[in-house]
Amino acid sequence: MAKVIESNDKLIIKLNFWEQLGSLHRSVTAKKSNLLEKKVAMNPWSRDVLRGVRAPGAAIPFVILLGTMRFRGGKDFTAIYKRSPVEVYEFKNESFKRWIISTK
Repeated sequence: MAKVIESNDKLIIKLNFWEQLGSLHRSVTAKKSNLLEKKVAMNPWSRDVLRGVRAPGAAIPFVILLGTMRFRGGKDFTAIYKRSPVEVYEFKNESFKRWIISTK
């Protein structure tokens, strides 16, 4: 399962081999200073959480969603498993506007 690791001034998403393969990304990093908000969403499959279309990545609806979600204003990185709650990290001035990561 994808994990967000905090180091000095960075946030890093640690992905295992299969997650890297499914999402077509190795690791994703962002500066802590660019973090605007971190919140928890109980329903990861709602329109309030997801926006846009998946490209590239892997998906089986309501089971797994790995990769990039592209929308008019930018893109989000997702690592969502089943219907478990997700943490939503929102950033400014980063390649991904948000990270949406399942929690245990």
